[in-house]
Amino acid sequence: MCAFEMKNYLKRLLLAISCTLVFFTVHAQSGRSPIEDMVNAIKNNRVADMEKYIDNFVPITINNSQTVYSHNQAMVVLKDFFEKNVAKDVTVMDNGAPDNTSKFVIGVMTTTAGVKYNLFILIRLKGNFMLQELRLNKDQ
Repeated sequence: MCAFEMKNYLKRLLLAISCTLVFFTVHAQSGRSPIEDMVNAIKNNRVADMEKYIDNFVPITINNSQTVYSHNQAMVVLKDFFEKNVAKDVTVMDNGAPDNTSKFVIGVMTTTAGVKYNLFILIRLKGNFMLQELRLNKDQ
């Protein structure tokens, strides 16, 4: 490799490293991960903030009744549920990432009426992290 090619190669390498560092810095500053966004959307009664994570089809379980909804149906069902069950708080009991492509949260959502719902959120990487399952079951 001649000196000119080496200089050109080093410039490209430096540019690639710089772009990578900028990406990770911006991503880190954006604050939350997708799973944290989902929990905060529920906690703050902002169903619209969940929409970008709703997959084309997603199973949603409410009070042990599971149905697979399309993206638009899921948004209607979630808006309806959270209008009737306004979250006061969400307590995360467990969370994890069993592999690099999925993340989950297990917790309890308490409504303003004092009703508690066991909460389970599962997201998977499909280009972006997408909701793969949501469960909200009344605590017995």
